[in-house]
Amino acid sequence: MKLSSKQIRYLRGLAHHRSPAVTLGAQGLTPAVLAEIDGALVHHELLKIKLSSGDKSARHQMLERICEVTQATAVQEIGRMAVVFKPGVKSSIALP
Repeated sequence: MKLSSKQIRYLRGLAHHRSPAVTLGAQGLTPAVLAEIDGALVHHELLKIKLSSGDKSARHQMLERICEVTQATAVQEIGRMAVVFKPGVKSSIALP
């Protein structure tokens, strides 16, 4: 899903006060973690994820993999925090 800059700004504002729902550990991106992220996206639609430590390119690849597998859209990536969005069937978040 392609988001406009206005929609991205809106989603970043909503995600700002949220705590990370999923934290990736030393194991990295396992199938179980991907399933947990997908389930959390179905329930919450907007998700903040704390990525495991590593270099910037590795974290970016993790985020791309998460978005690819879950069909979500990356909203923001700052340091070890990432925000992804996947609208639900009955979306509780109304985008501007």
